[in-house]
Amino acid sequence: MVDFLAKLGLDKLDRALMYGVALALILAILSNAIYLEASWISFFVRFLHVVSGVMWVGLLWYFNFVQIPSMPKIPDEQKPAVSKVIAPTALFWFRWAALATLVTGLLLAMLNGYLVEALTLTGTGPAKLIGIGMWLGIVMAYNVWMIIWPNQKIALGMVEADADTKKKAARTAMITSRFNTMFSIPMLYFMVGAQNIAAG
Repeated sequence: MVDFLAKLGLDKLDRALMYGVALALILAILSNAIYLEASWISFFVRFLHVVSGVMWVGLLWYFNFVQIPSMPKIPDEQKPAVSKVIAPTALFWFRWAALATLVTGLLLAMLNGYLVEALTLTGTGPAKLIGIGMWLGIVMAYNVWMIIWPNQKIALGMVEADADTKKKAARTAMITSRFNTMFSIPMLYFMVGAQNIAAG
């Protein structure tokens, strides 16, 4: 089985993604789950929003539950593998997933007609709950692009800096990442809650 999957090229990420998209399309066509109407377009944007959010929060949690706690346990001679290879790649996907989640979320709110109510927190029911989740997500995305990423570039040596500046940048990025981890819990609660909880 493994040999067959390797022959399909599943050892390459781009092929696995391409096959995943093709499989989703084939299954959607066979089950009549694609139709070019406003409701389907709204659903598809929601799908993209969820996929982006899974990537973003998944990487946020990877950094906070796996990478940061593991770094002190890694021998010094092996740390460059993380800081020069793994972390920059993870941060690339992390920051672009944050932006994609934000953009698709705003687009989804606009398509569903509750963007202004959600952003101004003047809506009721799901719009109010989504609005709270949206603001938590907006703050988190701001932190990714304006605090975490600029400081990570310094900490990882992508920007010239002395040792003290690198250490301070690493701490700032880590604390802000922990802040985002804290925010991710209520953000997810309100995003999911909007579908399941009646708000007055």
